[in-house]
Amino acid sequence: MTHTVLVFLDPAYPDGRVEDASKPTLYATDLGVTRGDGAFETLLVLDGHVRKLPAHLNRLNSSARMLGLEVPDHEAWERAIVTALAEYQRDIGVLDEVVVRLVVTRGIEGTHTPTCWVAAFPPAPTAKRQREHGVDVLLLDRGYDSTIAERAPWLLLGAKTLSYAVNMAALRYAHERGADDVIFTSSDGKVLEGPTSTVLVAHAETDDDGHLTLKRLVTPQLDSGILPGTSQGALFAAAKEAGWELGYGPLEPDDLFDADAVWLISSVRLLTPVNHIDGKSIGSDSTLRGRLTEELAALFDRIA
Repeated sequence: MTHTVLVFLDPAYPDGRVEDASKPTLYATDLGVTRGDGAFETLLVLDGHVRKLPAHLNRLNSSARMLGLEVPDHEAWERAIVTALAEYQRDIGVLDEVVVRLVVTRGIEGTHTPTCWVAAFPPAPTAKRQREHGVDVLLLDRGYDSTIAERAPWLLLGAKTLSYAVNMAALRYAHERGADDVIFTSSDGKVLEGPTSTVLVAHAETDDDGHLTLKRLVTPQLDSGILPGTSQGALFAAAKEAGWELGYGPLEPDDLFDADAVWLISSVRLLTPVNHIDGKSIGSDSTLRGRLTEELAALFDRIA
């Protein structure tokens, strides 16, 4: 069984309450279980360093505001994370690569106290493999147009909620058809995001000596009903400092097929190259695509 450490945020335990993950820990009437009513964040610890923690905590607060949830302050989460990682290191011995998940639910039905916990566990074996070798994806229609988020805020399209059944169904659909992942599109033909990732598109130009003279990195518009990516934000900051041109869509499927490289980026898989979309190869120059991936991955590692 995969080793998991659970630490609940509890006012009676300032540094968090450690619980045995192999035993029942949630009430069956918790609204996070019965209705998916809650929010979460997933981040990565590499070589003992927690990556992008402030960005994740800020996004958790943003999701909670959209849901009308009160959540503990940043310091309470940080103390629980420290406790979880200390327990994990005591049990496993190393913190070379650990996934940390922060979860808040509306709590037990009929009460007004949220349930909050931190979980620490190893990443899935597929994460590193896909990061190193890339993925094949399908384009799937999400069923909403790209302006729905502003017209219908109750859809919570910009929040990272526990209601991930649709995202998981999309991934199962792709797996059944031999693909690894999905890029959602809107009903009006705009590129959105992956079920658990942000889409990045790159174009580059080289001179006669093969030196890169132009590097442009584009992601879908943030107001199109997608989750603002903490990894995308960190990488854009690093790329800007390194002289890349940056853009925020709008992107259409043809833009993916015309790109020199496409990636899915997330906190756990990091920068993952897209090899094929709907069976079509991405990037006509594999050497150029590899150079762009190597440069962006190095930038992301330094800043995150």
